[in-house]
Amino acid sequence: MKNTLILLFLFLLASQWNSLSAQVEPADTNLYRVVKYNKQEYIGRILNDDGREVLLETSSLGKIYIPKSEIQSITIIHREIDFVNDEYRGIGVFTTRYQFSTNAFPLQKHENYALINLYGPEVHFSVSKNFSIGVMATWIASPIVLALKYTIPTRNEKLNFGFGTLLGSVGYLNQGKGFGGLHWAMATYGDRKNNVTLSLGYSYLNTGLQSGEQMYEPGNYPITLTNGYWGFPNLTPIQFKTPTTKAPILGLAGIASVGKKASFVLDMMFIFGKKIEQSRSQTYQYVYDPSTGDPSYTYVGPINSIEKTTNSVNCLIMPGMRFQKSEHTAFQVSLAGVIGKSTIQTIGSLQTTRYSFPVPMCTWFYKF
Repeated sequence: MKNTLILLFLFLLASQWNSLSAQVEPADTNLYRVVKYNKQEYIGRILNDDGREVLLETSSLGKIYIPKSEIQSITIIHREIDFVNDEYRGIGVFTTRYQFSTNAFPLQKHENYALINLYGPEVHFSVSKNFSIGVMATWIASPIVLALKYTIPTRNEKLNFGFGTLLGSVGYLNQGKGFGGLHWAMATYGDRKNNVTLSLGYSYLNTGLQSGEQMYEPGNYPITLTNGYWGFPNLTPIQFKTPTTKAPILGLAGIASVGKKASFVLDMMFIFGKKIEQSRSQTYQYVYDPSTGDPSYTYVGPINSIEKTTNSVNCLIMPGMRFQKSEHTAFQVSLAGVIGKSTIQTIGSLQTTRYSFPVPMCTWFYKF
């Protein structure tokens, strides 16, 4: 009898201990974003995960079971950061971009975006955790540019670094003879919604076009008489390509949230261009036979060259507003413009030109 009472007491004690443990164990109050391979997304609390399926409690559908084999990713989200008016926005795939330039925040895995500008379309893909590839073009697909971006996060979540490269070709225009590129490094301070980015880059551009100067091979070109008509010779032309323009670039950009669905975007680029080319001149004349007075040959003199240096400073200012209606779409308008000065210097000559003109921009963003 005594042993029976001891066993009964131990059983009751174990039952109470299990009950107390269950009461003490804290419930998981985190919100999760569950993304399936078919791109369906669910937001809610995970009530149970048995390894085969997840029991998720959502505000719109209630409790639903999702097989683990159909789930692409599960991530924790924060209501105070990722929600606007009780609508999930996430960190935002568009937050990696200003107007033209980018910041040091990476595209998240499986998050890609496209955008449509007045001048043409773009598309950018997340290849790995911190590396993305994009393609930029005009509406006639020429020129076309390959965009590469690599980001470097730090222990400080508000400080990030990155590198970017644009490699372009004129495409089928001018038989693909033109090329250009822009390579830069950047540092971003802030979070996804409010940040500022400083970038330093180096660009170069060669259109591959002819300079337009009409020069010929020096020498004497004989004139012939055919059927009573003087046949003036065809001069041998010399073609010169335009030189490569090189320019260091200083960039300053930022974004600030000014409302639940709107952000102010400022993108500025200071471009310090330099181009060195030759200003050419040449003399040619008809030489007549002194005894008959008839034309004898055409004389083409040597080519005289004077070095011409063109220095330019251009400021591209792009203030604008971005309106993000949902996680998947956004619209941005920028009242952009260019203010610049160009100085052309030759021996004994200096010519300065100032100019400015507007470049309004409208951009539509799409996540896919």
